[in-house]
Amino acid sequence: MLIRKAVRYRLQPTPEQENLLARATGCARFVWNRALSIQKSYLEQGCGILSYGEMAKCLTSWRNGEAFGFLSESPIHPQQWALKFLDRALKDAFNKQSPKRFPVFKKKGRHDSFRYPDPEQIKVDLRPEDSAGRRILPKIFLPRIGWVKCRKSCIIGGEIRNVTVSRSGGHWYAAIQIEKEISDPDHSAATAVGGDRGVANLPTLSDGTLFLPVTAYRELQGKLAREQRKLAKKQKFSANWKKQKAKIARLHQRIAEMRKTVLHQVSTTISKNHAVVVLEDLKVQNMTASAKGTVEQPGRKVRQKAGLNKAILDQGWGMLLRFLEYKLQWAGGMLLRVPPEYTSQICPVCGVVDAENRKTQAVFHCQHCGHTDHADVNAAKNILARGLGAEAPTTAGHAGLACFAAYAVKCAGTKGNRLIEVAEIGPLLAGRNPRPVRAHARQPSAEGEEDVKREAVERAQRKEVARQAAGRILERRETAPIVRAADCLKARESGRP
Repeated sequence: MLIRKAVRYRLQPTPEQENLLARATGCARFVWNRALSIQKSYLEQGCGILSYGEMAKCLTSWRNGEAFGFLSESPIHPQQWALKFLDRALKDAFNKQSPKRFPVFKKKGRHDSFRYPDPEQIKVDLRPEDSAGRRILPKIFLPRIGWVKCRKSCIIGGEIRNVTVSRSGGHWYAAIQIEKEISDPDHSAATAVGGDRGVANLPTLSDGTLFLPVTAYRELQGKLAREQRKLAKKQKFSANWKKQKAKIARLHQRIAEMRKTVLHQVSTTISKNHAVVVLEDLKVQNMTASAKGTVEQPGRKVRQKAGLNKAILDQGWGMLLRFLEYKLQWAGGMLLRVPPEYTSQICPVCGVVDAENRKTQAVFHCQHCGHTDHADVNAAKNILARGLGAEAPTTAGHAGLACFAAYAVKCAGTKGNRLIEVAEIGPLLAGRNPRPVRAHARQPSAEGEEDVKREAVERAQRKEVARQAAGRILERRETAPIVRAADCLKARESGRP
């Protein structure tokens, strides 16, 4: 399996190197904006758009001319890749299958970055000491910038493909993309679990494990508001205004890093302990839309909806999904997504859907059979049952779960982490192969009777294998210690399923 990942080092440039980095970023931004302006003018005239090759010729004329000769003072590869990124963004915007947002002009200070695509030009010196035995910082060589000191936070561990230099919170960073080939992994666990993402708890698992929510923005919200009020009282674009804006940017970066740290801890814990994870396919952008409405049809409870939107975005549901997706893939597991409709209203015992089953946010109480459970745990169980393809919540059980987990791990290890379809999972949980059942007449022939007996023997053998696998899983659960993420995993309450 081919793995592509990035290691991110914080750079320690000198003042001269920092000016060169800022100039290279500004040139790449200028090329993007000017090329986008030309493309828009062509579209307004009904002439279509220019290809990347035609825009590259324009870039050559800009660098050789007098008006934009300053572009030749910066490396050319980041400017060429700015054109490639723009060409890709335009193609995505005009894609009829899944159109994306039309590209916009870039602004100074927002997502400043540029890329070196040629790995032959990148050199890394990670020696901790020089020839005289003195401790030194590692260095990375960037074309037209020189050797820049950096802080080594992790090993590279692969073949370098490209380097992306970015500025965030007043600091410069170098993200080195690496590539390495590993054998198809086989997950050490053999369990499947469902997860319900919420606001009170970040993810709640179907086995009763609760993860505390992310509170980075909530903790620093007051300080951020005070700093923003200070910014509003200063003269715009003055020296003090720029200092205060940089201070706010560092505070935003601190909040983002705190959130990312917690999500990495949670996703690592889940991906290590479970081979199959089932989550809801939530449309976060639609869920966090404003409720203010229009002048003709004003919205209701706008402030309450704004607070809920802020809490949802603070949890980072989309980032958690991305972390789990690639970590499970690297570990040999898989991530399944299911529709989220009525997962919080279905009773896992009787299967009745009723909105009255969840009158409060914390407790689920079925109005038909009297089943009571933690609301989020109940939703996670329904998500797991829906992901496993079991129509009735009680058909899977430990044997079906063990059979599915073993089959999922086998597919993940031998078939390149192939996503198992629900049509394959349902028959597997029912105790038969994923193929249609042969229909027999009321008076079958001798060959038909032999087929029925043969299928009955095979079904009994599969059930016996599944029961043995379930026994091994339960024995492993009793003896293995529980791994918990630091400061973010809440212990399961006694007596909770």
